Amino acid sequence: MDRLLVTFAGGHQGGWQVERIDAFIGSTLPTVERLAVVEGDGGAIRDRAAWALQGVISNERYATRREHEALAAVQPQLGRATATRAALIPLKKSRAWWEMPQDERRAIFEERSHHIEIGLEYLPAVSRRLHHGRDLGEPFDFLMWFEYAPEDAAAFEELVTRLRGLEEWNYVEREVDIRLTRDSV
Repeated sequence: MDRLLVTFAGGHQGGWQVERIDAFIGSTLPTVERLAVVEGDGGAIRDRAAWALQGVISNERYATRREHEALAAVQPQLGRATATRAALIPLKKSRAWWEMPQDERRAIFEERSHHIEIGLEYLPAVSRRLHHGRDLGEPFDFLMWFEYAPEDAAAFEELVTRLRGLEEWNYVEREVDIRLTRDSV
């Protein structure tokens, strides 16, 4: 898969209205009115933003072929007309997480925490896309983007609550939860 750079720019522009920004672990981000999601570096929007976070979509680092195929079979595309709610959840994991070998991180992520298995329970109601920022020198290792319809908001809250209770979250040292509403088209 080619690496696709995505910029999330918080400021006065963008197709998403920011409902709230909460620091779940660690420090928050400055309050903004709007969020622009741009495939690419965001150029002028990024330069005028109060903050901009970037990540790349690349290979799945912890999913097996079977898990990848299960996700692909039910994962809806982003941008569905009915999915007018979204969440951007940037995460930074601890040094202890990154010092573990890949197989140990995988064991925590799926064999013990069942992250992918849990996520599958909420598809296709919640679409998602993971962006990697660590190798770009970004302040967050992961930018998790979710979209869902208003009637699926309770299911999304349940998903996030379950994920935050997993063993892997013991390694999260910063998490910001940004909730959004898409403008009518």
